[in-house]
Amino acid sequence: MKLSVIIVNYNVKHFLEQCLRSVTDALTGIDSEILVVDNNSVDGSCLMVNDSFPKVKLIENKENTGFSRANNQAISVARGEYILLLNPDTLVETDCFRKCVAFMDEHPEAGGLGVKMIDGKGHYLPESKRGIPTPWVSFCKIFGLTALFPHSPRFAGYYLGHLSNTETHEVEVLAGAFMLLRSAALQKAGLLDEQFFMYGEDIDLSVRIRQSGYKNYYFPETKIIHYKGESTKKGSLNYVKLFYKAMLLFSKKHFSGRQNQLFNFTINLAIYFRALLSVVSRVVAAILLPLIDALIILLGFYLLIPVWETFQFEADHFPPEFFKLVVPGYTLIWIVTLLFFHAYLRPLSIGKLLRGILAGGVLVMLFYSFLNENWRFSRALIVLGTCWNLLMLPLIRYSLSSTKLGIFRIKGYRASKIVVIAGTEEAERILSLLENSDFRYELTGLIAPDNKVPGSIYLGNFSQTIEIIDIHRPDELIFSGKDVPPAEIIDCMLDLNDKNIHFKIAPQESLSIIGSSSPNAAGEFINLKSNPLSKKTNLTLKRLLDIKLAIILIIFFPVLFFSFSDVKGLIRNCLAVISGKKTWIGFASPISSDIHLPKLKQGVLTPSSPFEFRYSAAKILDNDRVYAKNYRILTDLELIFRNWKILGQ
Repeated sequence: MKLSVIIVNYNVKHFLEQCLRSVTDALTGIDSEILVVDNNSVDGSCLMVNDSFPKVKLIENKENTGFSRANNQAISVARGEYILLLNPDTLVETDCFRKCVAFMDEHPEAGGLGVKMIDGKGHYLPESKRGIPTPWVSFCKIFGLTALFPHSPRFAGYYLGHLSNTETHEVEVLAGAFMLLRSAALQKAGLLDEQFFMYGEDIDLSVRIRQSGYKNYYFPETKIIHYKGESTKKGSLNYVKLFYKAMLLFSKKHFSGRQNQLFNFTINLAIYFRALLSVVSRVVAAILLPLIDALIILLGFYLLIPVWETFQFEADHFPPEFFKLVVPGYTLIWIVTLLFFHAYLRPLSIGKLLRGILAGGVLVMLFYSFLNENWRFSRALIVLGTCWNLLMLPLIRYSLSSTKLGIFRIKGYRASKIVVIAGTEEAERILSLLENSDFRYELTGLIAPDNKVPGSIYLGNFSQTIEIIDIHRPDELIFSGKDVPPAEIIDCMLDLNDKNIHFKIAPQESLSIIGSSSPNAAGEFINLKSNPLSKKTNLTLKRLLDIKLAIILIIFFPVLFFSFSDVKGLIRNCLAVISGKKTWIGFASPISSDIHLPKLKQGVLTPSSPFEFRYSAAKILDNDRVYAKNYRILTDLELIFRNWKILGQ
């Protein structure tokens, strides 16, 4: 066997599904096997693999054994001449494995191979090629010298910035996200060191491969997307702790004496430095918006008071104590009330903000009524302050949200303008997924994946994508994983990575749309809203709707009979529904097509009515799955009224 692909998964089902589809396509014509090791996921990953990828060899662990041990489990049973360690949050080009295997065959000295990686926004990932993290290299990376001098041989050794990203090079360290290894080199160097739970194992193994007499190569002739952060949730304080703990272990294993002491000092310094930055950033993120609100509220009073004095009282009517004590007290009440009403939970809610302001105004008025008469200066001022807050605080929220900083994102504010690259059938499926999700969008138009433009809703074809993006400036570009090959997706993302646009991919036959807007944050996926038909309450509601509708049709039959194409068939169907032999809306696909579809009686109509004859079996099954996952009575009524004439079929 030529190639064994090993994927370790932990609670990233949607990314794993897309990865497996791209891997399966890329393995066409190669004698190969796919092994997935699941580290006790609770998101249905194993069920998905067994259901959608029956040929994949699945190893189900009963605990999270860590990245190294899980990979070793699969390596020990792998049969390939080459072994690929691949992250689940990746997408590979169709010819990726053929190119990589050919390179390894032509270079017997190669023990390991890494490829060019881009993130979910189309940006090159510098960890595609790396150097050994010696004390000096680590110091430069940790304290920003690498970022300041990204192409310097002296300061950018961590990412080998002096080597071209577009040329093949011998490198010191391979990335664990895509690590193609020669089995003979693994036998000589040894398996992954299981002391490394999650990080550092790729650096350690890369060093041992070179020590065994083999070379590691960076090979940019093929590319992959790596949605960094999915399996590991980078950016958290826990990530910092785990990563630097792994670096200390690497130092202890590969460095000695003074070099080891220097490395440990640098790493410990980095741990405290990064931990301090993480804590400070969290505190700032938590208090920034309340602080801005407090300043706006105070500003309102200080602007309103002189105006109110001019119209209602004489100048300097309000004593200094009012400004120093009462106004800050009012402000504090409003801020505490906004906290109580969850106005600072992210994403921000304008509704919660308005309710909090009104409730705060009531509490301030109550506070006012308990004050000594000498401190009760003006109820009208409280009302004016409430009006100011109702106007200015939402306005400030909307202004801050335009900065596109995550901490200021407003829930449901401004639908995303999207362009979809897909053929007619896939475009309909993708738009159906979006329609049945919580994602707010505005469709700008479609792009044909080939040179044909099927209709007016299409803005152009794939070769015109850059011009279309420049003209229409959408927020999101969604690729059909079925209609657009991975290589074209990756090239398109690279061409558009400076356009400030987010990319997402709709994998073939999947109920999710996957993407990532940041290389360090957890990736995103648009998923169907979930209200499964299999819930007992939904099945009961569906049955009651069936009976009520059948009775209504029988009662009003003398008035409505002329509106049906088959009158006798309608009566038969009504009686069959009442007796429980039929349901008005059933599945078009046989239950054997998807074991996860709940059992329903034969349907008079289906979620695909009246177009079953036009749709492929996959499209019909997809419609059934969408119907079953997010059941609504309104969906049944819409289908019934849309197909009213053929209810007697």
